[in-house]
Amino acid sequence: MTFSIAARCARTGQVGVAITSSSPAVASRCAHVRAGVGAACTQNVTDPRLGPWLLDLMAAGSSAPDAVRHTAETETLIAWRQLTAVGTEGSPSAFSGEHALGTYAQAIGADCVAAGNMLLHEGVPQAMVDTFAARAELPLAQRLVDALAAGWAAGGEEGPVHSAGLLVADAVPWPVVDLRVDWTEGDPVAELDALWRRWEPQQDDYVQRALAPALAPGYGVPGDLR
Repeated sequence: MTFSIAARCARTGQVGVAITSSSPAVASRCAHVRAGVGAACTQNVTDPRLGPWLLDLMAAGSSAPDAVRHTAETETLIAWRQLTAVGTEGSPSAFSGEHALGTYAQAIGADCVAAGNMLLHEGVPQAMVDTFAARAELPLAQRLVDALAAGWAAGGEEGPVHSAGLLVADAVPWPVVDLRVDWTEGDPVAELDALWRRWEPQQDDYVQRALAPALAPGYGVPGDLR
């Protein structure tokens, strides 16, 4: 029902996730990021507690592989889960339980990990990893969206997808990118890409409005007198 990519940017230190699914509001349950720690996805038959748990383990000093391994060894219902995690350094990691749905697969790159279930074929995650690795000069968010689009172009899920999400954490405690298409009968990956392109020019402005509102640029809306 879902395919996703979790990644870091070796150039900027950002971490992020892009995800899409046939289920509604997939990012609200499955995508997790934390500045200075890493990114994680919990999918398939989702337990939303596992994403924060993976990030807590990494924040306490575990590598991504150790965090995933510990969770797989201690979570009693892990056979239904699919997990991915990437820290700010070290190897990314993934786990797919024996009850993962349909055709499922995972692929790990130097700075990213992709996974999916109910896939058209097992090559979808590798297509995402390859696309992410190809354009290291782009912003992390764009690389994540491009990787998601590559997964869809490579076959994606067996059926249509209806929701998508993009999360990126940087140097502040909240995600600097948190964009969602919670349900569409159209193309949620294309709609997510359009949202990102609208958000990108304003991203830094919203951080400055939080940290130094007196120095922030005007809002560009009716009634703004600045």
